[in-house]
Amino acid sequence: MADTREQRRARNAEAPLTLTTEPPRSLSFADQTAFWVNLGVSLIGFTGALFVLRPGDSPQLPVLAAILATVLGTVIGTAMVAAAGAVGARTGAPAMANFRGLFGTRLSYVPTVANIVQCVGWGVYELTVISGGVRALTHGALPRVAVIVAAGMLCTAMAVWPLSVLHILRKYVTVAVAISMLYFTVQLLRHPLPPSPDTSWSGFFPAVDTALAVAVSFVPLAADYTRHARSAAAASGATLLGYSVGQIWCYLLGIVALLQVGGDPERIFDTFLGVAAGWVFFAVLVLRESDQSFANVYSTAMSLQNLLPRVDRRILAGAVGALATVLALGVHDFTGFSNFLLLIGSVFVPLCAVLVVDYFLGRGRRGWDLSEHAPARPLMVLPWVLGFAVYQLFNPGSVTWWARFWVRVQDAVGVRPGGWSSASLFSFLVAGAVTGLLVMVERRRAGTTGR
Repeated sequence: MADTREQRRARNAEAPLTLTTEPPRSLSFADQTAFWVNLGVSLIGFTGALFVLRPGDSPQLPVLAAILATVLGTVIGTAMVAAAGAVGARTGAPAMANFRGLFGTRLSYVPTVANIVQCVGWGVYELTVISGGVRALTHGALPRVAVIVAAGMLCTAMAVWPLSVLHILRKYVTVAVAISMLYFTVQLLRHPLPPSPDTSWSGFFPAVDTALAVAVSFVPLAADYTRHARSAAAASGATLLGYSVGQIWCYLLGIVALLQVGGDPERIFDTFLGVAAGWVFFAVLVLRESDQSFANVYSTAMSLQNLLPRVDRRILAGAVGALATVLALGVHDFTGFSNFLLLIGSVFVPLCAVLVVDYFLGRGRRGWDLSEHAPARPLMVLPWVLGFAVYQLFNPGSVTWWARFWVRVQDAVGVRPGGWSSASLFSFLVAGAVTGLLVMVERRRAGTTGR
């Protein structure tokens, strides 16, 4: 009986309030899989499927090509996320605190600040997405301000009790989301897809890169949750399975919906609301969107704890949630800022490679120093910077002044990105390869000095 009570207490334990407290290992494989499935399904994903179907300036892909690009890009990107999550499961540290071992404490503040900016930004964006979903659902009957404030309060409360939320997701929300997705899949596939003339496979690899980039955007958040996993293997498997299933299903359903409205993303939600009882199941997906904003608010609080390790995470989450809500109330056009957030996100693709290679093949094998006084390792910044430069060469992004600079660099070095190129994959491989070389040098030095 005592053992049963102890096990129940361990399962119900919440995330520690400060960074200096050991985290409970209370998340099962099912808890984590459900969480990642929910993150993989998003209202943004339905409209974002347009960039897989019509990548860049390329012609529209055939349906088979779009399906293969979605599956391939999602699985590769999610594997990167799973690898980063495995590091957190082994160390028990949140994502940004793991960079103390890679770079040293003070240098870890650089990616930490970048992650704070992007997580707050995406948290704001998700609140505006929820507002747009409610507007489509109610035909604008509810005031935008009231919807954003209510959504902000809900996401903030979820970030205060994160592990309890993950248990609830497994028991109730994921089941409701799966039923809704299955219902829409059956309803939309009842109608034949319209013919798509003038399609081409020429944009296949850019489409793969699009799906990959969306998945890998969760790299700087993964360890915030996998640190509570019971094992690294369970954390990695749940991440790979859950997110892959969620994003692939979401994007493929989005592709079908887009084809049925002639590729117009402004009308995509009409396809969901136009089916019998569609508003009921669409309401489930709108409410589920709060998971995305919750994840960004909580991970911002975890990133702030790398800077302020003894501050109560509940205070940080409350402050971040309030800030995101206030900013969302003033945002009406997110286009320019979303381009900036995508630029920040490209920072973490090569950083993931450096993190994983050094942890599993380099100094991490002997145990990183994750203390507040971890010594600086400036040499490990080199592969990160090189990988980031490779990413920009192949995908300068849409921030005008930044893209203009990298186009000039392309002209200077003779790089011409084409249908064969993948900014995310090339960036990851270059950063990983250079890190591997540095790891070999460190091993030889350690062998020479007898350490």
